[in-house]
Amino acid sequence: MASLFSFRQTYRYLQRQAHEQPVIFYSVVIGLIGPVLLVTVPPVRKSLGYKTSEPIPTSYPVPSRPRRPVQGYEDE
Repeated sequence: MASLFSFRQTYRYLQRQAHEQPVIFYSVVIGLIGPVLLVTVPPVRKSLGYKTSEPIPTSYPVPSRPRRPVQGYEDE
């Protein structure tokens, strides 16, 4: 029975904080939702058939031929 009493008191405290300081209360709520989403979203995406895309290339592919000197642009 003691756990029910403490739950009621905690619930009343959270209601009061949501009413008196909503910015802080909802900031904490959103902050607590973040780690939960980190654990739950990837399995849900996988079950829905989402496939990850290929990684974006980080460099331009260099051709496998010798470089030709530039001519005709007054680079002498």
